[in-house]
Amino acid sequence: MKLATYRDGSRDGQLVVVSRDLQSAHYATGIAGRLQQVLDDWNFLAPQLQDLYETLNNGKARHAFPFDAAQCMAPLPRAYQWADGSAYINHVELVRAARNSEVPKSFYEDPLMYQGGSDDFLGPQEDARFLDEAWGIDFEAEIAVVTGDVPMGATPDQALDGVRLVMIANDWSLRNLIPNELAKGFGFFQSKPATAFSPVAITPDELGDTWSGGRLAGVLQSSWNGRRVGMCEAGPDMTFHFGQLIAHICKTRNVRAGSIVGSGTVSNKGVTGANGQTEWPKGYSCIAEKRAIETIQDGKPSTEFMRFGDTIRIEMKGKDGQSIFGAIEQRVVGPN
Repeated sequence: MKLATYRDGSRDGQLVVVSRDLQSAHYATGIAGRLQQVLDDWNFLAPQLQDLYETLNNGKARHAFPFDAAQCMAPLPRAYQWADGSAYINHVELVRAARNSEVPKSFYEDPLMYQGGSDDFLGPQEDARFLDEAWGIDFEAEIAVVTGDVPMGATPDQALDGVRLVMIANDWSLRNLIPNELAKGFGFFQSKPATAFSPVAITPDELGDTWSGGRLAGVLQSSWNGRRVGMCEAGPDMTFHFGQLIAHICKTRNVRAGSIVGSGTVSNKGVTGANGQTEWPKGYSCIAEKRAIETIQDGKPSTEFMRFGDTIRIEMKGKDGQSIFGAIEQRVVGPN
């Protein structure tokens, strides 16, 4: 099934069930008012929402209305936890290569992960507001999952069973703030502002064979100022699947229902072109990766970070050409 959260003036919004084709929706009133309620009592409430979903798809829901992504908050407007990994090691390899730095062996054995702010997510069409262009504004197209309860010590297979919903995300980064933060030895903080999520979150069964082994085998499209810059395959080059990412968190703690776990920037390996040089025909899912490629090829980056007024659209389409999660469409705006 597909779920979304409509704005209603409250912090947590109103839960709606959305049709498979993203054309119609129905309030979940009478079953659950908020998505967190469903996650807290999944086995009881999810089947009821599934029944409503089937009724909606069959055109028999009495109070259905046209779905409008512009009315959506993030599916889970605030969460108990937002932990973002770097599951695509190719992205790390490129960034390190641009700095003439090797990737430590441990990076291939143990996932990288940071804990971001989870009290203030952005809706899929909400402006991304920043105080200074000089901070190095960058989008990051990612996959994310929402979990149920997963106990401490869970194996990757056990952790994968805890995945309740799948989304796409734009994990904004402020690249020029990162070096000073990392130099302190304590990780990201100010350089990671509020993350945006797709209009709808989807149960894994709805994705069919596109969801397999904790990976989403779809093309994540990124269009910057209307120009498509990324057509990255989300499945093949994902070094650590979501079960492994969640199990990484569970090594020392429980993961509770309503936790969101991100994949990190979706990234694909380069291929050898006709001239014998490495090329990246599928593009990029963040500007930092493009700049790393330029540095490797030309000795210095030439692509600038985003400016006020720039737009970014992130979307994944199915084999039928239809949008799966709906699109993230955001505009970068300044302090005023």
